[in-house]
Amino acid sequence: MAIPVKLEVFEGPLDLLLHLIDKNKVDIYDIPIVEITQQYMDYIRQMETEDMNVMSEFLVMAATLIDIKCRMLLPKEVNEDGEEEDPRAELVQKLLEYKMFKYMSFELRDRLVDAERNFYRGQRLPGEVSAYRQPVNYEELIGDMNLARLNEIFKGMLRRQEDKIDPIRSNYGNIEKDEVDMEERSLYVEAYARGHRLFSFRGLLEQQSGKMQIIVTFLVILELMKTGKITISQENIFDDILIESNMYECA
Repeated sequence: MAIPVKLEVFEGPLDLLLHLIDKNKVDIYDIPIVEITQQYMDYIRQMETEDMNVMSEFLVMAATLIDIKCRMLLPKEVNEDGEEEDPRAELVQKLLEYKMFKYMSFELRDRLVDAERNFYRGQRLPGEVSAYRQPVNYEELIGDMNLARLNEIFKGMLRRQEDKIDPIRSNYGNIEKDEVDMEERSLYVEAYARGHRLFSFRGLLEQQSGKMQIIVTFLVILELMKTGKITISQENIFDDILIESNMYECA
């Protein structure tokens, strides 16, 4: 019968490597990569997890350890300064950073635990103390202010407001949109033309109630003249324009 072995749970591959380094009591700057790699591989062979995200992290580190192990068997590379490069240097740097953050998390956790043991007494002030308000020195608050000074400030504000007003635009009235129905005007002028065989253009415009109606009526006259429904005539330049209706209907 096999004896069940319970494995410790580590937060990640770096956490496992730190555990193996502490367990073997080796110098983190001089990691025995062969021994540590063997122990690391033994651990992941015994891992029982179906989470591929977790397993992939440990397998990537295993591949990194094997790569470092292979590079250490080859002649050492030399950098630009002529110094031999240690294949373990990058891994050592990551382990040191992880160890620092891990210990910082322990420190924060301890502080959180200690903070839960602290209790604070609520504020208890006598009523006369809590109701106290510092008196206001109105003479100091007003200073050199007086009615004459306040009047000068007020007039200055009025002048600034007047300077913002455009002297030209301020005299403009409100522009209101005069709604005129083009179709309704066309029907009106055509009905007028059917009832008058000959009529004055000026007289027709004088019957309109506004500038917009005059403009629209003029446009309708142009359209009727274009379609041949009316004929325009004028004897002299400044004489009234006469409109002869081709739609005239005798009563």
